[in-house]
Amino acid sequence: MKPLLRSVNSAGSWSARTSWLSLFASSGTLLCCALPALLVALGAGAALSSLVAVLPGLVWVSQYKEVVFAFAGLMLVASGVLQWKNRFAPCPTDPALRQTCMRVRKNSARVYLASVATYLAGSWFAFVQPLFY
Repeated sequence: MKPLLRSVNSAGSWSARTSWLSLFASSGTLLCCALPALLVALGAGAALSSLVAVLPGLVWVSQYKEVVFAFAGLMLVASGVLQWKNRFAPCPTDPALRQTCMRVRKNSARVYLASVATYLAGSWFAFVQPLFY
């Protein structure tokens, strides 16, 4: 019984890990594009220059935003495939383990949706919003 539980938990765990990784990757899109646009729109250009002075890597991320978005998009696709594949994966029959399995599955889906929303917001500020200027 142990190997079955381990394989079920590792499949769900892998799905949850990729959801968190995709959230991390898509939050990079916000750092490169949405945060600077928001600060400038609020008239906080001095705060943006201070942020760039403290985090010089922010300029690199903004400069190579296509690579950042491509990586984040690939992570979202991989996470989405795992979410889709594991949506009806069996959970253990023990009630406590089943509740944990279902909770992890639900939280993983929420994190994935937050990742997609973050990615779309970053895409808007990086590629669509500049077309209006």
